[in-house]
Amino acid sequence: MGILNVTPDSFSDGGMYLTRDAVSARVEDMIAAGADIIDVGGESSRPFSQPVSEDEELRRVIPAIEAVRAHCSIPISIDTTKAAVAREAIRAGADIVNDISGLRFDPLMADVIREAGIPVVIMHMKGAPRDMQVDPAYDDVMAEIKSFFRERTGWAATKGIDKDKIILDPGIGFGKTVIHNLTILKNLTMLHSLGYPILVGHSRKAFIGTVSGLEVDERDSVTAAISAMCVMNGVSILRVHNVKMTAQAVRMAEAILSAP
Repeated sequence: MGILNVTPDSFSDGGMYLTRDAVSARVEDMIAAGADIIDVGGESSRPFSQPVSEDEELRRVIPAIEAVRAHCSIPISIDTTKAAVAREAIRAGADIVNDISGLRFDPLMADVIREAGIPVVIMHMKGAPRDMQVDPAYDDVMAEIKSFFRERTGWAATKGIDKDKIILDPGIGFGKTVIHNLTILKNLTMLHSLGYPILVGHSRKAFIGTVSGLEVDERDSVTAAISAMCVMNGVSILRVHNVKMTAQAVRMAEAILSAP
């Protein structure tokens, strides 16, 4: 899943893809590098970020989705917590909803997903982007994430969302300390008992910088190394900035897995 942030303030690539030409060029590069999905986001969810209005988010994402769809038929994911944005994005050509709130922020989101009959990514987050990194604490981070997913998937079922349309994301960096993030990555196989595909979004995040000492624009090699480990542990989708380097790491991991 290649990241296309059409925001002025995302932590890694804010302001880089705000024109149709820039969007088209970015998408072309990601597809050539091996992207299977393009994830379009119009609201930064970096720590301490503030929400944007529905109108502003629509102004950002709809032209980008239309540009991608005019360029190719690759599946598009809309990264939003707002039902109205998801609805318009689907009309414009989006195929998946990626909701970092786990269907909690907008009570109408589940209805939009059910009516469209498309997949949804349910992510775990403690708090909201504006406050999630203010002293996040868990008694047992993996147990709490699994409990959250059981509750959310059960609730989604009551709203008519098919089980085979649900993807789970443990939410690396969303209400977690460095140790929490490392614990999640170490124990990814614990999530398979829930019975859903797993997505991991670790690309260039702050915990990598804390551990490695690397700046944001230097973290792609470590991101790729983590991606390979994720594949070895059964992760289905990797949400990343550098698709080319990740695809190379994934091919290596798959070759190792297929060896006798």
